[in-house]
Amino acid sequence: MFPSRPAPARVAVGASLAVAAALLLGACGDSGGLVSAGATPTASGPTRLWPGEPPASSPAYDYGEAETEVVEGVRAPGEDIREVDPVAVVRAEIAAHPDMYAGSGAPFGGTAARMADCGGEGTARARCPVLKAYYRDLTGDGRDDMVLGFRLLPGNQTAVRMYTFEADRLVQVLASDDAVLAVELAGDTVIIRSPAAIVGYEYRTQWTWDEDQSAMLLTRDEILRVGGPAKPSRSVSGASSASPSPSASPPASPR
Repeated sequence: MFPSRPAPARVAVGASLAVAAALLLGACGDSGGLVSAGATPTASGPTRLWPGEPPASSPAYDYGEAETEVVEGVRAPGEDIREVDPVAVVRAEIAAHPDMYAGSGAPFGGTAARMADCGGEGTARARCPVLKAYYRDLTGDGRDDMVLGFRLLPGNQTAVRMYTFEADRLVQVLASDDAVLAVELAGDTVIIRSPAAIVGYEYRTQWTWDEDQSAMLLTRDEILRVGGPAKPSRSVSGASSASPSPSASPPASPR
């Protein structure tokens, strides 16, 4: 309870006591008492559907998480990843996966053909499919890691890769191929933004370092509205990429 203010000197003592008592009683009724906020909705937890069905015996759609690969033939003094040539790294991947990059039936044979332009100047150098590499400590070991991209030709896709050194070996710890709007680094996370087939929306996948798996894991996959008309698209044919990529919720078929 809060003390009442002193009564003015001209007020009689009896009146002062009466006023003080009234103030004290009023203060007791207004100090910190619980006040009802009205009826609140009943809390509702998740409702499990088809509880009698047996649990899945195999993993969900393969997102490629926790898949790592040693880059053969690429070294750097002192394991300084900034000394690694990004073009050499891409050439090493092409050599390691001829089914993807070599021969007439390879889906990305155009990338291998354009690698010859990476050593040129001017216009020829601009045709090189390898994009600028970026460096940041994404694994938390106090050393920079490398994120690079290269165009997958023919087509409109971009390969996003991340590399780190482990025991003097260059290891690829993230691999994502998709149509890409932008790639962003935030803390220990790589965010890849891709166009959705629905007008006014885009996919955003978030990859974060997982020390137990020694790999970048897909920690968030969502579809977000970014603008455009409010009405739904009449058709969703023509997916945003030619190869499977995770969608915002477990898909019936990969996008």
